Amino acid sequence: RSAARRAREAQENQAAAEAPVVPPAARRRRAARRQEARGVREAAAAEEEKAAAEEIAPAEVSGERAGEEPMDDQDSADKQAGEDASPIPETVQVANSPRYKVERKLGKGGFGQVYVGRRISANAAGAVEVALKFEHKNSKGCNHGPPYEWQVYDILGGIHGVPRVHYKGRQGDYFIMVMDMLGLSLWDACSNNSHTMSVEMVACIAIEAISILEKVHSKGYVHGDVKPENFLLGPPGTPEEKKLFLVDLGLATKWKDRSTGHHVEYDQRPDIFRGTVRYASVHAHLGRIGSRRDDLESLAYTLVFLLRGRLPWQGYQGENKGFLVCKKKMCTSPESLCSFCPQPFKEFVEYVVNLKFDEEPNYAKCISLFDSIVGPNPDIRPINTDGAQKVVLFFSLLFENIASVLLISLATSI
Repeated sequence: RSAARRAREAQENQAAAEAPVVPPAARRRRAARRQEARGVREAAAAEEEKAAAEEIAPAEVSGERAGEEPMDDQDSADKQAGEDASPIPETVQVANSPRYKVERKLGKGGFGQVYVGRRISANAAGAVEVALKFEHKNSKGCNHGPPYEWQVYDILGGIHGVPRVHYKGRQGDYFIMVMDMLGLSLWDACSNNSHTMSVEMVACIAIEAISILEKVHSKGYVHGDVKPENFLLGPPGTPEEKKLFLVDLGLATKWKDRSTGHHVEYDQRPDIFRGTVRYASVHAHLGRIGSRRDDLESLAYTLVFLLRGRLPWQGYQGENKGFLVCKKKMCTSPESLCSFCPQPFKEFVEYVVNLKFDEEPNYAKCISLFDSIVGPNPDIRPINTDGAQKVVLFFSLLFENIASVLLISLATSI
């Protein structure tokens, strides 16, 4: 064994002697190249981790998530307003309205800008504060005349859950609507509450939102852009502060032919998208003409977002964003989407994504899914119904009776 070991050592020594001698400088260059290659691999891995993190939790940018462009940017080809070359006027008076001073800006949508208007006409009737919606004459929503949204408000304005338009007219380069002043949007309310809401509150919103959509649909229209930003609460400190309102009717379309009373014909144009990418129905992504099922599917995504704070398809970027979001929606089952939601939310998603194009939704069934979550708790229920008022009265009388019984028992024991 010793002889064999000595023979192997001799062979190794001979191989080492015959190997070329590498100068120290060459060894340093090789080590530097290996270090550089390792740094490139580590940088690539870091980029992949960063991209994955952005997909999981996109950063907040000015009220919009980084993974979702503002609605008037790329999300909707139909909602790109014209370039507002003219400044907003300092005061407004249209038709027979009082004169209003234009104050702070409330927000901007695809079809215009909304400001607070304060009444400066001393003896005029009406609210002191109103919402003023400005739409530039060159906006696509105007189409060489008054905005299309005006026609929709003429039919839907003032019904349950839709704000009233008090005056409308043109001043300078702008078409202006004078509307009810409302409170925070559900997007704002959610952002102010750590980006999520309680199960009970979201169930309340579901009940009221379904009721509003039923009223809108009963007039032959679908809203076409259901999302948290378009649901507003009533003005704080007023009897309407717990009511819910649906705004921004610029993308509303008719699902019913008014001349025949029948459902509009099915059509599909893959090159046209209407709505907001994050909340749009799969049918909207595929360019199918809107019907009642699409509003309810968008509402389902809205409810899950309010409950969980995000949706599985957030974070996509680039030109293929719409395609990737649509693909993700189609691959996400109701069980996966609602994996951390109570059972009624999963049942609602399952129901609405399986509705047929011209099928009439069972609104009462949808509402009943969430009734079991809410229960008789009027303090959190943003619903304007006689039933809710009766619940308040019932509990006030119940507590009075309990207090009376306790007082009598206390007096007897003394």
